[in-house]
Amino acid sequence: MLSEKLHQALNDQMNFEFYSAHAYMAMAAYCTDENYDGFANFYLVQAEEERFHAMKFYNFLSDMGYRATITGFDTPGNDFASILDTFKTALSHEKEVTSRIYKLADIAFDEREHATIAFLKWFIDEQVEEEATFDNLIKRIERVESDSNAIFMLDTELASRKFDAAAQE
Repeated sequence: MLSEKLHQALNDQMNFEFYSAHAYMAMAAYCTDENYDGFANFYLVQAEEERFHAMKFYNFLSDMGYRATITGFDTPGNDFASILDTFKTALSHEKEVTSRIYKLADIAFDEREHATIAFLKWFIDEQVEEEATFDNLIKRIERVESDSNAIFMLDTELASRKFDAAAQE
């Protein structure tokens, strides 16, 4: 049985995951406007992944016998200085997600809520991957930022990214 505190925290995280999808949509829109369709695709796929994460919280709450409450959220940032800025913003955002997941895990551990602990382990592992992905791309972009051919190649590479829900499980 979930405490009210844990139920609310899980619900808040579900809504934050939906917000994350909107933040990545805003980054995709910036990239599209700058004619970087591959980078835009990367963020569109990232947005799909965040909605998938939100639905994991939704389904977990439902499976535990609790109602998920959908709330509104702030408008994400829409203005970026460069492609690199979008990735630095995204890494910062993912670090916030990691911090929030850790706080959720702390509540679950404090309350000895083992089902939630098991559920959150997937997200803890996922956040290691998310931060590493953005950190890697930042380093790659910084290395080639002034080389338009290299940026074109990276844009082309990211155009092939696809979302695979089965691979997420």
